[in-house]
Amino acid sequence: MLKTVATVVLTAILTSAFWIFAYGVARSPQAEQARVDGRVEGKGDAATVQGRGGPLEVAESVEVGPSGLAIPVAGIKAAELEDTFTAARASGARRHDAIDIMAAEGTPVHAAAPGTIEKLYNSIGKGGITAYQRSEDGRWTYYYAHLSAYATGLTEGQKVQRGSAIGFVGHTGDASPDSPHLHFAINQMAAGEKWWQGTPINPYPLLAGKSVAR
Repeated sequence: MLKTVATVVLTAILTSAFWIFAYGVARSPQAEQARVDGRVEGKGDAATVQGRGGPLEVAESVEVGPSGLAIPVAGIKAAELEDTFTAARASGARRHDAIDIMAAEGTPVHAAAPGTIEKLYNSIGKGGITAYQRSEDGRWTYYYAHLSAYATGLTEGQKVQRGSAIGFVGHTGDASPDSPHLHFAINQMAAGEKWWQGTPINPYPLLAGKSVAR
């Protein structure tokens, strides 16, 4: 009898853990702590934490891929992503080396993983308003481009958590105003490499959990 009860309890625990993972919804510790301060009006599920440059939003619910990275645009599901990593750009002169996540102008953009904001840069005629984030272990950078604006309080050197506010979807730089989107890239960083360097890694399989064509 006791063995049967233990088996049932263990099965329930494992099933619950599976569905938490399968749905890919995670709540950051910062957002959980900040719940006592209330929600940020007009921004959906979000809470406020005190950042180095002022209050920062942390999304309470983010869509998380199998790699543990959050899809960095609010409201976007894995099934909505498209693999544009190898698409040609500049009339075929170069590879995209990123994915474009299409969303309405002004849609919140949040950090895909914990780390530090390494560089805030306006790349005129290219990426527009951009943010470069270094991972906690220093081995990766996450690049957010074509933003319409930065989140209030975002500064270089700012520590962020997965779900922390980065900015808002836009069409700055060379993006078309008819197709606002987030240009999202991941670079693998060798020792000593700077924010503009690194080896491009396809974000699509990490966020969507799907293989890519070779």
